[in-house]
Amino acid sequence: MAEKFDLVADYREDNGKGASRRLRREGKVPAIIYGGGRSPRSLSFDHNKVLHQMQSESFYSSILNVKVGDKSQAAVVKDIQRHPAKPIVMHMDLQRIVEDEEIKMNIPIHYVGEDVAPGVKAGGSVSHLITDVEVQCLPRYLPEYFEVDISKLELDEMLHLSDLDVPEGVEIPELAQGPEHDQAIVSIQVIKVVEIEEEDEDEAAEGEAAEGEEAAEGEDAAESGDDEKSED
Repeated sequence: MAEKFDLVADYREDNGKGASRRLRREGKVPAIIYGGGRSPRSLSFDHNKVLHQMQSESFYSSILNVKVGDKSQAAVVKDIQRHPAKPIVMHMDLQRIVEDEEIKMNIPIHYVGEDVAPGVKAGGSVSHLITDVEVQCLPRYLPEYFEVDISKLELDEMLHLSDLDVPEGVEIPELAQGPEHDQAIVSIQVIKVVEIEEEDEDEAAEGEAAEGEEAAEGEDAAESGDDEKSED
């Protein structure tokens, strides 16, 4: 069952960096909501409550219920700005959702069956080449995530975007651009470790030593030249 998220917001009239800093000091997150054929509105949310909800992966790919007073508006997250070093949400961008208008969202991919995949048992390692994919659909068809079973994947095999089980009403724009855009999403391969032979290391060391000797000789010659000039 899809997780539901309710975001309680307040309208804010003050804009600008100074107003945003004041809101953050008060434990609020400045935000803006736009789209849906209406003018953008500036909002603010309780920081700790938003931070708690953001711990769920579904928060970023779900339709959120934004409440302002006695009114509610369906919306999705379009952008989140975070502090580079602290667990602080600096700003949020939300887009209003209209039932009969398609939206584009990035949906996470969940990989299952890795521990029993033949390729893993044969010594291979699983590489998640992408962890989410952009979809386009009406809000009511928006999937929470894609599940990809790789329990039968052999060594040196991979799956592509076209192998995703896409539900009815959902489209992957990347695939609509042609077969050449059917990129790989996961593979099982043996990771090769390149070892440097001792002989190569010795040769490299000898080369560095020779370069050092040449540099030293050059410095000695330069000093001798300086001494001769001094004597003159």
